[in-house]
Parts: sequence; C-alpha cells; structure tokens
Amino acid sequence: MTERPPLTELPPYWLRDNCPCAECRDPRNGQKLFQIDDLPAGLAIAASTELDGRLEVLWSDGHRSRYPLAWLDEAEEGDGRTEQGKRLWAAAEFARGIPEADWEAYLTDPAEQAAVLAAVRRSGFAVLRGVPAVEGQVLRVAESFGYVRVTNYGELFDVRVEPDPNNLAFTDKAIAPHTDNPYRDPVPTLQLLHCLENSATGGDSGLVDGFKAAAILRDEAPEDFATLTRTPVPFVFRDRRTELRADRPLIDVDPLGRIREVRFNNRSIGTLRAGAEDLTAFYAAYRRFAAITLRPELQLTFRLGPGDCLVFDNTRLLHARTAFQQDGRRHLQGCYADLDSLASTLAVLHRRTAALDELAELFAGEGAGEYLGEPVTMAEHMLQAAAAAEAAGAPDHLVAAALLHDLGHFHGALHGRDLMQGQDNRHSHTGADRLAAWFGPEVTEPVRLHVAAKRYLCAVEPGYRARLSEASEYTLTVQGGPMGAEEAAAFAQLPGAVDAVAVRRWDEQAKEPGLETPDFEHYRPLLASLMR
Repeated sequence: MTERPPLTELPPYWLRDNCPCAECRDPRNGQKLFQIDDLPAGLAIAASTELDGRLEVLWSDGHRSRYPLAWLDEAEEGDGRTEQGKRLWAAAEFARGIPEADWEAYLTDPAEQAAVLAAVRRSGFAVLRGVPAVEGQVLRVAESFGYVRVTNYGELFDVRVEPDPNNLAFTDKAIAPHTDNPYRDPVPTLQLLHCLENSATGGDSGLVDGFKAAAILRDEAPEDFATLTRTPVPFVFRDRRTELRADRPLIDVDPLGRIREVRFNNRSIGTLRAGAEDLTAFYAAYRRFAAITLRPELQLTFRLGPGDCLVFDNTRLLHARTAFQQDGRRHLQGCYADLDSLASTLAVLHRRTAALDELAELFAGEGAGEYLGEPVTMAEHMLQAAAAAEAAGAPDHLVAAALLHDLGHFHGALHGRDLMQGQDNRHSHTGADRLAAWFGPEVTEPVRLHVAAKRYLCAVEPGYRARLSEASEYTLTVQGGPMGAEEAAAFAQLPGAVDAVAVRRWDEQAKEPGLETPDFEHYRPLLASLMR
C-alpha cells in the first residue's frame, strides 16, 4: 500500500469527482449524476475532519463529501490486461501440472470456478476435465462465464481434417505457435478448444506465453522490441465469402509501455510496405521474436483427451499443434469468447465471496452475543429462523431473508441492546439497506418489513400477541405497538407483505435454546445463488 498524500496535496477536482454521496451518484448503480464541467471554477476544500474511518470534506460551494479512509488508501490495480499482475511463465514452471479443474466441481463450487477463471486471467490458460464429449458442449463452457463471439467460422468451429480447408488448422499439418484471428479488430480475446476425440498419432497441443517471449525480447534487444511495438502489420484473411484486414503491431503496449497484447501469426501477415530501412529493421526484429517463441524452454506441450476443454487468452498465449497421422481421429470443437466477460464473472465471484465472508464473520463474532434477552444468541436465532423456513419448503429467497432478517442489529451506534432500553433502532430498515448492496428486493423487502409484520399480525390475528415472548412483547411496544385498522389494511397491500409475514412467523419460532440447526456455511451456496 502506498502512503496516502496529505489532503492538501490531493487535487480537489479529483477528490470531488469521486464523491460517493447520493447527490453525486445514483445509489442503485454508482453512476455519476453530474458532468465534470458542472463543478464550479476555483473549487477548494473549506474544511475537513477524520472520524470513524471516514474523511469528511466541506467544499467551498457548500457541498459535503464523506470518503472511507480505506478507499483513499487503495492502490491502483489497473484493468488486468497488461503484463502487470500477470504470471509470465516458462514451461518448467508447470512441471507439477497445469491449471485444471473438474467440470462438475467448476459448475457447483464458486471457489473452484473462481480459481479456474483466475488462472486464465493470471497465467493465460486453464483446462477443464470431464466436460461431456458431445458436440456443442464448448458453447456451454463459454456461457458459464460469458458470451460466445460469433465469427465467419460460425458460433463454433470443428478442428479436424477437412477435404477443402480454408485454414491450415483444418489439416493434419503441424501448426507453429500463433494467435488466432489477428486480422480482426477487435480480436477475439479468448479461445476455447474442446476435445471430442483424439486417437491419432501426434496432434499434441502446445502453448507459449507471448508476454514472456515479448519481455525476453525487450530485455535482450530493446530496439527490436520497440520496432515491433510501433510497426503496424497488415494481417489479412480471405476466402470465398470473407475478406478481413487489421493493421496492428505484433506487440502492443499501453501508454505506460506495458505489454498489453501480442498478435503473431505468420500465415496471416500480408505484405508490409515501407521504406527499405524500416523493412530491414522490422524483419530483423520479427525473426528474432519468432526465434524466441520457438525456444524449447518456453514451449509447454500436453495432450488433450476426450472431455478436456482448454480455455486460453488469445491476446497473450500462442497456441500450437504437432502434426498427426490419419491413423485415428482427431476432432476438437472450438469457439471464441472475450476476456471482459470472464473478468466480470471473476470480479463478481470475488465480490460475492467477500460479502459472504463478511456475513460469516458477523455470525461468528457479534452473532455470539445475546439476543434481546432471549435464551439464544443472535446467530442461533437467525439460523433457527432459516432452518424453519427451509423445513417449511420455502423458496430460496425467503430462506435467505429468514437467515438475515436481524442483520440490522449488528454494528453501528444503535445496537440491538438499545432496543431493549426503549429506543427503536429500526434494525429492519438498517438491515435491508445493508443487504441491498448484495441482494435484490425479493430478499431485502421481507427483511425491511418483518418488524411491521409483527405489528400487523398483532392487529389482525387473534391470539398472535399472546404467543409473543416477554422480550418480543416489550419490543413491540417500543416499535409502535399493534397497527390500527387503516395502517394494517395499507400494509397488507404492500408487494412484500406476504413474504414478510412468513419471515415474521419463523422469527417468532426461532428462540429455542439448544436446538440443532445447520451452520452458516450450509447456506453459503444458497446466498451466492441469490447475490447480484
């Protein structure tokens, strides 16, 4: 973590442009509600204070902003597309095995899925084992994290020997390390290859880390590296129905000079036209780079068997194939997808994991505390409510609402004990607002309305109030007592009223000391499936 500069050194327009308040950003999606030129000229900080982990700033135009100090201390991570943060590798680094996972585990375990996607993002590839060896299944793999990129090859393509191939990939010849579709802009950034059959002699798969090769070129011959980053190369593809061209460098760098993309495909390079001196420099650099990609220590070779699906970064990894004999069948199906959707899915998985970890810590920490004078802890109470909902066959969103309904008692200036001291802490609203960062209204609204549901039931259901515990009777009076007829009628019309009443009933049941229930971990997959 870099040390945060003094407040006086933070550019005021940067700080104000990042104000997180609801006046500046839509709380539902975080998007800004103002244009940068809406901010007044001469904007300055009038006053500032640090309190409870936040920086509060009063601006010269009267606006007030509050920033989490942890946010101010965050390091810049970038978009994850450059060499920064990547694991650049040589083949020996996978001597103990390549990144891989079982397909069923990947589908059912969010942690396993996150590990696979993280491997593609960091190392450039991963292999899923046990993907059903049936045609079209490669599309299901792509759809598990994103969207299929349709090209002139179709939604998917068959990699096998064809009688009239429009690409050498559809022959039995060896294919040197290359990236696919360099003649497109934008290029498909991910490729998937799913093995249906591989009984031929030969036909092994190979990968080379193009970022590693480019980094070696930069170290060994910086002028050649510079030549390949600044020379636009015409990549061309033509067949009877298609003509594509993109002029791009073999090595693309971002404005900070970090390697961001490699396009390398000798079969697709068209005629580069330039002065003799530039052509001489380019071909010297091109040949040096090509020789580096063929160094044995950089070439990772393995064999795909039926059911194996290779997912790799087509802007970074060069893939290859050895020649094979037609003494057996070799049939792969492939498709293209894009890194942005994979990165998005991975980020959401990480966000959900962090949220679930936070909830688990609350249950294990504050949840061990007393629950409003009842003979159970707060965690026991909420787990019992969830178990009751589950036993009743309730839909997942109601099980989640029952599990989380008293989250508003955790943290903050108004804790659950204040309710027992005669002060309504409005924990139902606090909890719902907090949960809205992770869940939709199907979960949050029963939580928001569960206190109102108690007041409602006490008004409309004879005998309900008499069944309340002593503590629940006391909190009822603090929270406003039974509803009047008009208020009860209005409550009954609310969209979430029926669900809130169901949660309320499980809430009242969930106060039995020593009752065995599933723990929080039991509900993690259910919660993960509902998170947005």
